[in-house]
Amino acid sequence: MTLEHRWRPAAMDVALAAVVAVLLTATALTTPGASAVDYAAVLAGSLALVAWRRAPVPALLAATLCMLVYAVHALPGPPAAFPVMVTVFGTVRAGHRALAAVAGAVFLGATLAANLAAAPGGQSPQEIVQKTTLLLGWFLAAGVTATVTRHRQAYLVQVERRAAEAERTREEAALRRAGEERLRIARELHDSLTHTISVIKVQAGVAVHLARKRGEEVPAALLAIQEASGEAMRELRATLEVLREADGERPATGLDRLPDLVERARSTGVPATVTVTGDRRDLPAEVDRAAYRIVQEALTNVSKHAGPATASVRVDYGKEELIVQVDDDGDTDGGPADPGVGLLGMRERVTALGGRLRTGPRPEGGFTVRAELPLREAG
Repeated sequence: MTLEHRWRPAAMDVALAAVVAVLLTATALTTPGASAVDYAAVLAGSLALVAWRRAPVPALLAATLCMLVYAVHALPGPPAAFPVMVTVFGTVRAGHRALAAVAGAVFLGATLAANLAAAPGGQSPQEIVQKTTLLLGWFLAAGVTATVTRHRQAYLVQVERRAAEAERTREEAALRRAGEERLRIARELHDSLTHTISVIKVQAGVAVHLARKRGEEVPAALLAIQEASGEAMRELRATLEVLREADGERPATGLDRLPDLVERARSTGVPATVTVTGDRRDLPAEVDRAAYRIVQEALTNVSKHAGPATASVRVDYGKEELIVQVDDDGDTDGGPADPGVGLLGMRERVTALGGRLRTGPRPEGGFTVRAELPLREAG
Protein backbone atom coordinates (compact mmCIF):
# COMPACT_ATOMS: atom_id res chain seq x y z
CA MET A 1 0.00 0.00 0.00
CA THR A 2 1.43 3.38 -0.98
CA LEU A 3 1.75 6.38 1.33
CA GLU A 4 -1.11 8.07 -0.51
CA HIS A 5 -3.40 5.09 0.07
CA ARG A 6 -2.53 5.03 3.77
CA TRP A 7 -3.18 8.71 4.37
CA ARG A 8 -6.25 9.18 2.20
CA PRO A 9 -8.73 7.52 4.65
CA ALA A 10 -7.29 9.49 7.57
CA ALA A 11 -7.67 12.75 5.64
CA MET A 12 -11.27 11.87 4.79
CA ASP A 13 -12.04 11.15 8.46
CA VAL A 14 -10.57 14.48 9.54
CA ALA A 15 -12.63 16.27 6.90
CA LEU A 16 -15.77 14.43 8.00
CA ALA A 17 -15.18 15.36 11.66
CA ALA A 18 -14.63 19.01 10.71
CA VAL A 19 -17.81 19.21 8.61
CA VAL A 20 -19.92 17.53 11.30
CA ALA A 21 -18.46 19.83 13.98
CA VAL A 22 -19.36 22.91 11.94
CA LEU A 23 -22.90 21.72 11.20
CA LEU A 24 -23.66 20.62 14.77
CA THR A 25 -22.20 23.84 16.18
CA ALA A 26 -24.45 25.83 13.86
CA THR A 27 -27.39 23.73 15.06
CA ALA A 28 -26.44 24.33 18.69
CA LEU A 29 -26.31 28.09 18.10
CA THR A 30 -29.93 28.03 16.96
CA THR A 31 -31.05 25.73 19.77
CA PRO A 32 -32.59 27.55 22.77
CA GLY A 33 -30.95 26.72 26.06
CA ALA A 34 -27.63 25.43 24.62
CA SER A 35 -24.78 26.13 27.02
CA ALA A 36 -20.98 25.95 26.97
CA VAL A 37 -21.20 22.33 28.09
CA ASP A 38 -23.31 21.55 25.02
CA TYR A 39 -20.83 23.24 22.68
CA ALA A 40 -17.97 21.28 24.25
CA ALA A 41 -19.93 18.03 23.93
CA VAL A 42 -20.66 18.79 20.25
CA LEU A 43 -16.99 19.43 19.49
CA ALA A 44 -15.80 16.36 21.41
CA GLY A 45 -18.40 14.09 19.82
CA SER A 46 -17.55 15.39 16.36
CA LEU A 47 -13.82 14.97 16.90
CA ALA A 48 -14.43 11.33 17.85
CA LEU A 49 -15.23 10.72 14.18
CA VAL A 50 -11.51 11.12 13.39
CA ALA A 51 -10.93 7.67 14.92
CA TRP A 52 -14.08 5.85 13.81
CA ARG A 53 -12.11 3.80 11.25
CA ARG A 54 -8.91 3.07 13.19
CA ALA A 55 -10.34 2.81 16.73
CA PRO A 56 -14.07 2.22 16.32
CA VAL A 57 -14.86 1.17 19.92
CA PRO A 58 -13.29 4.23 21.67
CA ALA A 59 -14.84 6.46 19.03
CA LEU A 60 -18.29 4.90 19.64
CA LEU A 61 -18.05 5.35 23.40
CA ALA A 62 -16.85 8.96 23.14
CA ALA A 63 -19.40 9.97 20.52
CA THR A 64 -22.29 8.28 22.37
CA LEU A 65 -21.43 9.88 25.71
CA CYS A 66 -20.84 13.39 24.32
CA MET A 67 -23.85 13.46 22.03
CA LEU A 68 -26.02 11.97 24.78
CA VAL A 69 -25.11 14.90 27.05
CA TYR A 70 -25.91 17.35 24.26
CA ALA A 71 -29.15 15.62 23.19
CA VAL A 72 -30.59 15.23 26.74
CA HIS A 73 -29.69 18.79 27.85
CA ALA A 74 -30.33 20.90 24.74
CA LEU A 75 -32.91 18.65 23.00
CA PRO A 76 -31.68 19.52 19.48
CA GLY A 77 -33.54 16.69 17.76
CA PRO A 78 -32.28 14.16 15.18
CA PRO A 79 -29.02 16.01 14.15
CA ALA A 80 -27.38 14.97 17.44
CA ALA A 81 -27.61 11.31 16.40
CA PHE A 82 -25.33 11.60 13.36
CA PRO A 83 -21.92 11.10 15.09
CA VAL A 84 -23.33 8.14 17.01
CA MET A 85 -24.69 6.63 13.80
CA VAL A 86 -21.30 6.90 12.04
CA THR A 87 -19.47 5.27 14.94
CA VAL A 88 -22.12 2.52 15.12
CA PHE A 89 -21.36 1.79 11.46
CA GLY A 90 -17.62 1.59 12.17
CA THR A 91 -18.07 -0.60 15.23
CA VAL A 92 -20.33 -3.10 13.43
CA ARG A 93 -17.93 -3.20 10.49
CA ALA A 94 -15.15 -4.06 12.95
CA GLY A 95 -17.23 -6.98 14.25
CA HIS A 96 -18.53 -5.53 17.57
CA ARG A 97 -22.23 -5.75 16.80
CA ALA A 98 -23.42 -6.23 20.40
CA LEU A 99 -21.59 -3.17 21.67
CA ALA A 100 -22.94 -1.08 18.80
CA ALA A 101 -26.48 -2.29 19.51
CA VAL A 102 -26.18 -1.41 23.22
CA ALA A 103 -24.77 2.05 22.46
CA GLY A 104 -27.49 2.78 19.92
CA ALA A 105 -30.24 1.55 22.24
CA VAL A 106 -28.93 3.64 25.16
CA PHE A 107 -28.71 6.76 23.00
CA LEU A 108 -32.16 6.36 21.46
CA GLY A 109 -33.78 5.36 24.76
CA ALA A 110 -32.29 8.27 26.68
CA THR A 111 -33.15 10.86 24.04
CA LEU A 112 -36.69 9.45 23.74
CA ALA A 113 -37.23 9.71 27.51
CA ALA A 114 -35.80 13.24 27.63
CA ASN A 115 -37.96 14.44 24.73
CA LEU A 116 -41.11 12.83 26.14
CA ALA A 117 -40.49 14.52 29.50
CA ALA A 118 -39.82 17.99 28.06
CA ALA A 119 -41.96 17.87 24.88
CA PRO A 120 -39.83 20.52 23.08
CA GLY A 121 -41.68 22.86 20.72
CA GLY A 122 -45.01 21.58 21.90
CA GLN A 123 -44.52 18.25 20.13
CA SER A 124 -46.95 15.50 20.92
CA PRO A 125 -45.76 12.14 22.23
CA GLN A 126 -46.77 10.55 18.92
CA GLU A 127 -44.52 12.93 16.98
CA ILE A 128 -41.63 12.29 19.34
CA VAL A 129 -42.03 8.52 19.05
CA GLN A 130 -42.32 8.81 15.28
CA LYS A 131 -39.03 10.75 15.04
CA THR A 132 -37.31 8.23 17.34
CA THR A 133 -38.62 5.37 15.22
CA LEU A 134 -37.21 7.06 12.12
CA LEU A 135 -33.82 7.37 13.85
CA LEU A 136 -34.04 3.70 14.83
CA GLY A 137 -34.49 2.83 11.15
CA TRP A 138 -31.40 4.86 10.25
CA PHE A 139 -29.40 3.10 12.97
CA LEU A 140 -30.57 -0.29 11.69
CA ALA A 141 -29.66 0.73 8.11
CA ALA A 142 -26.18 1.74 9.30
CA GLY A 143 -25.74 -1.63 11.03
CA VAL A 144 -26.94 -3.61 8.01
CA THR A 145 -24.68 -1.62 5.66
CA ALA A 146 -21.71 -2.19 7.97
CA THR A 147 -22.43 -5.95 8.08
CA VAL A 148 -22.60 -6.12 4.28
CA THR A 149 -19.35 -4.15 4.03
CA ARG A 150 -17.66 -6.48 6.51
CA HIS A 151 -18.75 -9.57 4.56
CA ARG A 152 -17.60 -8.00 1.29
CA GLN A 153 -14.16 -7.26 2.75
CA ALA A 154 -13.91 -10.82 4.03
CA TYR A 155 -14.89 -12.10 0.59
CA LEU A 156 -12.24 -9.96 -1.11
CA VAL A 157 -9.59 -11.20 1.33
CA GLN A 158 -10.65 -14.77 0.59
CA VAL A 159 -10.51 -14.14 -3.16
CA GLU A 160 -7.00 -12.69 -2.85
CA ARG A 161 -5.94 -15.68 -0.75
CA ARG A 162 -7.34 -18.08 -3.33
CA ALA A 163 -5.62 -16.18 -6.13
CA ALA A 164 -2.31 -16.38 -4.28
CA GLU A 165 -2.85 -20.10 -3.69
CA ALA A 166 -3.68 -20.63 -7.36
CA GLU A 167 -0.55 -18.74 -8.38
CA ARG A 168 1.55 -20.83 -6.03
CA THR A 169 -0.03 -24.00 -7.42
CA ARG A 170 0.72 -22.87 -10.97
CA GLU A 171 4.34 -22.19 -10.03
CA GLU A 172 4.65 -25.62 -8.44
CA ALA A 173 3.14 -27.24 -11.53
CA ALA A 174 5.54 -25.29 -13.75
CA LEU A 175 8.49 -26.38 -11.64
CA ARG A 176 7.30 -29.97 -11.77
CA ARG A 177 6.96 -29.84 -15.56
CA ALA A 178 10.39 -28.22 -15.81
CA GLY A 179 11.85 -31.03 -13.71
CA GLU A 180 10.20 -33.66 -15.89
CA GLU A 181 11.53 -31.91 -18.99
CA ARG A 182 15.05 -31.86 -17.53
CA LEU A 183 14.87 -35.58 -16.91
CA ARG A 184 13.64 -36.20 -20.43
CA ILE A 185 16.48 -34.13 -21.89
CA ALA A 186 18.97 -35.94 -19.68
CA ARG A 187 17.75 -39.30 -20.96
CA GLU A 188 17.90 -38.14 -24.57
CA LEU A 189 21.41 -36.76 -24.18
CA HIS A 190 22.57 -39.91 -22.47
CA ASP A 191 21.10 -42.20 -25.11
CA SER A 192 22.21 -40.14 -28.10
CA LEU A 193 25.63 -38.77 -27.12
CA THR A 194 27.21 -40.74 -24.33
CA HIS A 195 27.57 -43.95 -26.33
CA THR A 196 28.91 -42.17 -29.41
CA ILE A 197 31.50 -40.15 -27.51
CA SER A 198 32.56 -43.21 -25.56
CA VAL A 199 33.18 -45.09 -28.81
CA ILE A 200 35.25 -42.19 -30.15
CA LYS A 201 37.31 -42.08 -26.98
CA VAL A 202 37.89 -45.84 -26.96
CA GLN A 203 38.83 -45.93 -30.65
CA ALA A 204 41.23 -43.01 -30.24
CA GLY A 205 42.80 -44.68 -27.21
CA VAL A 206 43.26 -47.94 -29.13
CA ALA A 207 44.85 -46.09 -32.04
CA VAL A 208 47.25 -44.26 -29.73
CA HIS A 209 48.16 -47.52 -27.97
CA LEU A 210 48.84 -49.36 -31.26
CA ALA A 211 50.93 -46.50 -32.61
CA ARG A 212 53.09 -46.46 -29.53
CA LYS A 213 53.35 -50.23 -29.52
CA ARG A 214 54.71 -50.17 -33.10
CA GLY A 215 57.12 -47.40 -32.14
CA GLU A 216 55.44 -44.89 -34.40
CA GLU A 217 54.95 -41.24 -33.62
CA VAL A 218 51.40 -40.60 -32.45
CA PRO A 219 49.74 -37.94 -34.63
CA ALA A 220 48.89 -34.75 -32.74
CA ALA A 221 45.38 -34.82 -34.16
CA LEU A 222 44.83 -38.29 -32.68
CA LEU A 223 45.97 -37.14 -29.26
CA ALA A 224 43.72 -34.10 -29.55
CA ILE A 225 40.77 -36.35 -30.40
CA GLN A 226 41.51 -38.54 -27.40
CA GLU A 227 41.77 -35.57 -25.04
CA ALA A 228 38.76 -33.75 -26.49
CA SER A 229 36.57 -36.84 -26.27
CA GLY A 230 37.58 -37.35 -22.65
CA GLU A 231 36.79 -33.74 -21.87
CA ALA A 232 33.48 -34.02 -23.70
CA MET A 233 32.59 -37.07 -21.63
CA ARG A 234 33.38 -35.24 -18.39
CA GLU A 235 31.31 -32.20 -19.35
CA LEU A 236 28.44 -34.33 -20.60
CA ARG A 237 28.43 -36.35 -17.39
CA ALA A 238 28.41 -33.16 -15.31
CA THR A 239 25.60 -31.72 -17.43
CA LEU A 240 23.53 -34.87 -17.02
CA GLU A 241 24.03 -34.70 -13.26
CA VAL A 242 22.78 -31.11 -13.25
CA LEU A 243 19.72 -32.00 -15.31
CA ARG A 244 18.85 -34.73 -12.84
CA GLU A 245 19.26 -32.49 -9.79
CA ALA A 246 16.34 -30.46 -8.48
CA ASP A 247 18.44 -27.54 -7.26
CA GLY A 248 19.64 -26.78 -10.78
CA GLU A 249 23.33 -26.33 -9.95
CA ARG A 250 25.56 -26.11 -13.00
CA PRO A 251 28.79 -27.96 -13.60
CA ALA A 252 31.87 -26.10 -12.49
CA THR A 253 32.96 -24.66 -15.84
CA GLY A 254 34.65 -21.28 -15.79
CA LEU A 255 37.71 -19.25 -16.61
CA ASP A 256 39.75 -21.27 -14.13
CA ARG A 257 39.82 -23.95 -16.86
CA LEU A 258 40.89 -21.49 -19.56
CA PRO A 259 44.51 -22.80 -19.71
CA ASP A 260 43.25 -26.34 -20.46
CA LEU A 261 40.95 -24.95 -23.14
CA VAL A 262 43.78 -23.04 -24.84
CA GLU A 263 46.08 -26.05 -24.60
CA ARG A 264 43.51 -28.20 -26.40
CA ALA A 265 43.28 -25.56 -29.13
CA ARG A 266 47.04 -25.68 -29.55
CA SER A 267 46.94 -29.46 -29.81
CA THR A 268 44.55 -29.13 -32.77
CA GLY A 269 47.01 -26.92 -34.61
CA VAL A 270 45.81 -23.47 -33.57
CA PRO A 271 48.59 -21.49 -31.89
CA ALA A 272 46.82 -19.56 -29.15
CA THR A 273 47.95 -17.04 -26.57
CA VAL A 274 46.20 -15.76 -23.46
CA THR A 275 46.42 -12.27 -21.98
CA VAL A 276 44.72 -11.47 -18.68
CA THR A 277 44.51 -7.88 -17.44
CA GLY A 278 42.95 -6.36 -14.36
CA ASP A 279 42.58 -7.82 -10.90
CA ARG A 280 41.50 -11.45 -11.10
CA ARG A 281 38.70 -12.25 -8.69
CA ASP A 282 35.75 -14.53 -8.22
CA LEU A 283 33.05 -13.92 -10.81
CA PRO A 284 29.31 -14.51 -10.67
CA ALA A 285 28.69 -18.10 -11.73
CA GLU A 286 26.69 -17.18 -14.84
CA VAL A 287 29.32 -14.68 -16.02
CA ASP A 288 32.18 -17.09 -15.37
CA ARG A 289 30.45 -19.87 -17.27
CA ALA A 290 29.41 -17.62 -20.17
CA ALA A 291 32.96 -16.29 -20.58
CA TYR A 292 34.37 -19.83 -20.74
CA ARG A 293 31.77 -20.93 -23.30
CA ILE A 294 32.37 -17.87 -25.49
CA VAL A 295 36.12 -18.54 -25.61
CA GLN A 296 35.45 -22.23 -26.26
CA GLU A 297 33.11 -21.51 -29.16
CA ALA A 298 35.41 -18.85 -30.62
CA LEU A 299 38.45 -21.13 -30.58
CA THR A 300 36.38 -23.93 -32.11
CA ASN A 301 35.35 -21.61 -34.94
CA VAL A 302 38.98 -20.64 -35.51
CA SER A 303 40.01 -24.26 -35.94
CA LYS A 304 37.01 -25.05 -38.15
CA HIS A 305 36.69 -21.99 -40.36
CA ALA A 306 39.76 -19.76 -40.22
CA GLY A 307 42.19 -22.15 -41.89
CA PRO A 308 45.82 -21.86 -40.80
CA ALA A 309 45.61 -19.13 -38.19
CA THR A 310 46.78 -18.05 -34.80
CA ALA A 311 44.40 -16.94 -32.07
CA SER A 312 44.76 -14.55 -29.18
CA VAL A 313 42.53 -14.62 -26.15
CA ARG A 314 42.23 -11.52 -24.00
CA VAL A 315 40.40 -11.39 -20.67
CA ASP A 316 40.02 -7.99 -19.00
CA TYR A 317 38.70 -7.83 -15.42
CA GLY A 318 37.13 -4.39 -15.12
CA LYS A 319 35.38 -2.85 -12.14
CA GLU A 320 31.90 -3.22 -13.57
CA GLU A 321 32.28 -5.64 -16.46
CA LEU A 322 34.34 -8.52 -17.78
CA ILE A 323 35.61 -8.22 -21.35
CA VAL A 324 36.43 -11.38 -23.27
CA GLN A 325 37.91 -11.04 -26.75
CA VAL A 326 39.17 -13.69 -29.14
CA ASP A 327 40.96 -12.59 -32.34
CA ASP A 328 42.44 -14.64 -35.16
CA ASP A 329 44.48 -13.73 -38.23
CA GLY A 330 42.95 -16.24 -40.61
CA ASP A 331 41.02 -15.51 -43.78
CA THR A 332 39.11 -12.23 -43.86
CA ASP A 333 35.90 -14.25 -43.85
CA GLY A 334 37.16 -16.24 -40.89
CA GLY A 335 33.70 -16.32 -39.40
CA PRO A 336 31.66 -19.34 -40.33
CA ALA A 337 29.88 -19.02 -43.64
CA ASP A 338 26.86 -20.59 -42.01
CA PRO A 339 26.93 -19.43 -38.39
CA GLY A 340 24.67 -22.25 -37.23
CA VAL A 341 23.93 -22.04 -33.53
CA GLY A 342 27.43 -21.20 -32.26
CA LEU A 343 27.30 -17.43 -32.63
CA LEU A 344 23.61 -17.46 -31.82
CA GLY A 345 24.32 -19.28 -28.57
CA MET A 346 27.01 -16.71 -27.72
CA ARG A 347 24.58 -13.87 -28.31
CA GLU A 348 21.86 -15.50 -26.23
CA ARG A 349 24.24 -15.99 -23.31
CA VAL A 350 25.47 -12.39 -23.44
CA THR A 351 21.97 -10.95 -23.86
CA ALA A 352 20.66 -12.97 -20.91
CA LEU A 353 23.33 -11.33 -18.74
CA GLY A 354 22.56 -7.83 -20.03
CA GLY A 355 25.88 -7.56 -21.87
CA ARG A 356 26.99 -6.75 -25.40
CA LEU A 357 28.50 -8.98 -28.09
CA ARG A 358 30.35 -7.91 -31.22
CA THR A 359 31.45 -10.38 -33.88
CA GLY A 360 32.79 -9.80 -37.36
CA PRO A 361 35.84 -9.51 -39.61
CA ARG A 362 38.80 -7.46 -38.45
CA PRO A 363 40.11 -4.59 -40.62
CA GLU A 364 43.60 -6.11 -40.58
CA GLY A 365 42.28 -9.54 -41.48
CA GLY A 366 40.83 -12.37 -39.52
CA PHE A 367 37.81 -12.49 -37.24
CA THR A 368 37.04 -11.11 -33.80
CA VAL A 369 34.63 -12.02 -31.04
CA ARG A 370 34.23 -9.49 -28.23
CA ALA A 371 31.86 -9.92 -25.30
CA GLU A 372 31.26 -7.38 -22.55
CA LEU A 373 29.61 -9.01 -19.52
CA PRO A 374 28.32 -6.98 -16.54
CA LEU A 375 29.74 -8.20 -13.25
CA ARG A 376 26.49 -8.77 -11.43
CA GLU A 377 24.43 -11.82 -10.67
CA ALA A 378 22.07 -12.81 -13.45
CA GLY A 379 18.45 -11.88 -12.68
